Amino acid sequence: MVGVETPISLIAKRWTPSTRMVKRAALSAVGMSVFIIVTGGAVRLTGSGLGCDTWPKCTDDSLFATPEQGLHGAIEFGNRMLAYVLSAAVGWAIVATSSMKPRRRKLTRLAWAQFWIVLANAVLGGITVWAGLNPWTVAGHFLLANLLLAVAVITWVRVGEGDGPPRPRTPLPVRRLAWAIVATTVILIVLGTSVTGSGKHAGDSSDVPRMPWDWSAAAHVHAIAAWVVCALAIAMWLALRVVDAPADTRARARDLLLVLLAQGAIGYVQYFTDVPELLVGIHMFGSSIMWIAVLRLALSMRERGGEETPAPLPGPSSAERPETAPAPAG
Repeated sequence: MVGVETPISLIAKRWTPSTRMVKRAALSAVGMSVFIIVTGGAVRLTGSGLGCDTWPKCTDDSLFATPEQGLHGAIEFGNRMLAYVLSAAVGWAIVATSSMKPRRRKLTRLAWAQFWIVLANAVLGGITVWAGLNPWTVAGHFLLANLLLAVAVITWVRVGEGDGPPRPRTPLPVRRLAWAIVATTVILIVLGTSVTGSGKHAGDSSDVPRMPWDWSAAAHVHAIAAWVVCALAIAMWLALRVVDAPADTRARARDLLLVLLAQGAIGYVQYFTDVPELLVGIHMFGSSIMWIAVLRLALSMRERGGEETPAPLPGPSSAERPETAPAPAG
C-alpha cells in the first residue's frame, strides 16, 4: 500500500536543510514563544484582556476588532494575530526537522509537540475570554505557554545533538542538583501565577474575579521560592568548579546566576513600587529568560551521539567454518 503524501513529506523529498538552518528554525520557535508570553502579559497589563468580547471572533458580528472597541480591542486582536506568527514559526520548525537526512523521528516529534501545545493553548485562551478572565484559566494559559517554551528550547538544543542514548558529562549528584533546580523553578513559576491571580492587574477594568488569598502573602511565598532557586544555583556554580565540569556547563551556571540576580532585583523593586505595569512586563520577560537558562543548564549535563548500531550477531569463526573442497580441474 502506497503511503499518502502530505505537503510536508513532499517538501522533505525535495529539500535537505543544513543543521544550521534547522537550528535557526527551532530558535525562531523559541523566540516567538518568549514574544507571545510578553505580549500576552501586555494585554493583561493594559487592561485589554476583554478587548475582544468573544472568541474565536472579536465580536459576535465581526472577526476583527471594530473602532467601537478602541485601543483595548486593537491590542487584544493584535495579540491573537501574533498566535498565527507563532504557528508559522512552529510550522517552519516542523518542516525543517521533518526534512533532515537521515530522518530524525525523535526531533520531529518534539517539533509536532509544539504544534499541539499551541493548539491547546489557543482553545484555553478562548475559554479564558468566555470565562471573563477567570484567574485560574489565565494561570493555565500562562503555564501552557511556558510548557511550549520548554519544548521549543529542548528541540533547539537537540538539533545539534544525535539521537543516541544520553551520556553524562557530570557526576550523578550534580545532575540531580540540576533537576532539583528545574523542579523548584517550575514551582516558582506556578507560584508567580498565584501572585498575578490575586494582584491588581486583572486584565480588564471590569469586576474580574481574583484568587482567594492575600496578594502580599502570595508575593512573599513566591519570593521564598525564588531564594531557594538562587541558593541551588549558587550551589551548582560551586559544584561545577569542584568537579571540573566542561566549560560550557560552567558558563550556563554563571548565566543562570546573573539572570536570577537581575530577576530578583526587578521583583523586589516592583513589589515596593506598587507593581508598575512596565516593571511587571520586564519581570515576565525575565521569567522566560530564566526558564531558558535553567533548561539549557540541565540539558548541558549530558550529551548525545548518533544512534548506536547494534553489533552483528556472532557467527562461526574462520577456524570453525567447514573447508570448501576445491573445484575439480578440467
